[in-house]
Amino acid sequence: MLAFLAAVICIIASVPLAASRARALPAADNASAAPPGPQRGLSALHGAGGSAGPPERPGAPAASAPPLPPLPLFGRFLCTPLAAACPSGAAQGDAAPAPGEREELLLLQSAAEQLRRTALEQEERIRADRDLIRELTGKLGRCEGGLQGAGPRRDTMADGPADPPGLFLELEDAVRALRDRIDRIEQELPARVNFSAAPAPAPAVPTALHSKMDKLEGQLLAKVLALEKERAALSHSSHQQRQEVEKELDALQGRIAGLEHGSSAYSPPDAFKISIPIRNNYMYARVRKALPELYAFTVCVWLRSRPGSAGQGTPFSYSVPGQANEIVLLEAGPEPMELLINDKVAQLPLSLKDNSWHHICIAWTTRDGLWSAYQDGELRGSGENLAAWHPIKPHGILILGQEQDALGGRFDATQAFVGDIAQFNLWDHALTSAQVLGIANCTGPLPGNVLPWEDRLVEAFGGATKTAFDVCKGRARA
Repeated sequence: MLAFLAAVICIIASVPLAASRARALPAADNASAAPPGPQRGLSALHGAGGSAGPPERPGAPAASAPPLPPLPLFGRFLCTPLAAACPSGAAQGDAAPAPGEREELLLLQSAAEQLRRTALEQEERIRADRDLIRELTGKLGRCEGGLQGAGPRRDTMADGPADPPGLFLELEDAVRALRDRIDRIEQELPARVNFSAAPAPAPAVPTALHSKMDKLEGQLLAKVLALEKERAALSHSSHQQRQEVEKELDALQGRIAGLEHGSSAYSPPDAFKISIPIRNNYMYARVRKALPELYAFTVCVWLRSRPGSAGQGTPFSYSVPGQANEIVLLEAGPEPMELLINDKVAQLPLSLKDNSWHHICIAWTTRDGLWSAYQDGELRGSGENLAAWHPIKPHGILILGQEQDALGGRFDATQAFVGDIAQFNLWDHALTSAQVLGIANCTGPLPGNVLPWEDRLVEAFGGATKTAFDVCKGRARA
């Protein structure tokens, strides 16, 4: 492009010089000896058959005057300097160009300016096309990466249908076609660069290229959106299938647990009791669920002692690391029933010596150590300052029927419970008197929100038995 502009400038600069010499030659004295002058205009720059000499001095004979050597100006090719640079305005003389030459000069100058603007516009459009190609190539690469990561898969939780392969094959063909189009456009770019150097008006190729690029980009975005929608639909479908499978697995697990712990005629999970027939240090039941940290609790349980037993023993005990007597309900011999919390003791005005079923509820809160004791739905006693401001520690072991002298063991046979235990429930707050009465009368059953009485959460050891029993129906028959 720079070489082309330099050639145009040389053409413009050389026209006045050739014209001035063409006017000087006819003014010489020896007109017959002088060769015909060169043609006007641009034809003078290509050179005639020979170079014209300078005019003869006045008064000198034409035959005796030796010819002067011609001044080297330009070769026969356009604006190729031979012995001197392009002539400046000072070397051309003071003669003004003719009107025709002036018009030709202005025409050449306007043509050079138009070519320069055309070259700049072509260069800007080519740069824009290259940037657009780079952007589309990056989007194409991201799309291909998404296609590779979203290959056909099967749900591992169930034998659901696999992803439709036809969609991904169609997307791969579309991406491959887009890549071929971009390659062809990149191959056409050098031809457009060479074409921009030729003097021509602004072509319509970039406009067509931009429209094609916009169309390709729209197609690519449509494919990507379709793929995203398909992925979302597949993810939602697989999530629903996973939830259904999990529900079925939970139901099957419950059925298996029921078959392992009893016959097919076993009652519902909460309709059972734990029976400890004799006093020993090896029969007990253990709760499998760990307790959280508690700042208040209510424990309700149905108890029945065996005839001839001296005291109720320990219906339940809760031990944590570093404290064996975190929560203990104990009746030893003739002593009244006691509630121990963090080794602090409160005597409860409860009596269970008639060998009948009784509903016992004990509520406690760490605020001021307030406690309440209910028997068969009636409040029998209350107090305060029982392990005040002491939270019940979590992750301990809850044992039914034995008192723990160490975490989960070291049972004492003299403190063992002898009888039946049913409907042991634990809440993380104090129940109201109306709620306690509804549970005791079997009119408002309320499972514990921390520990409900469920078959899968209670395991019997050492000969203690777990049998089907509905305490409300059994109490009514008794």
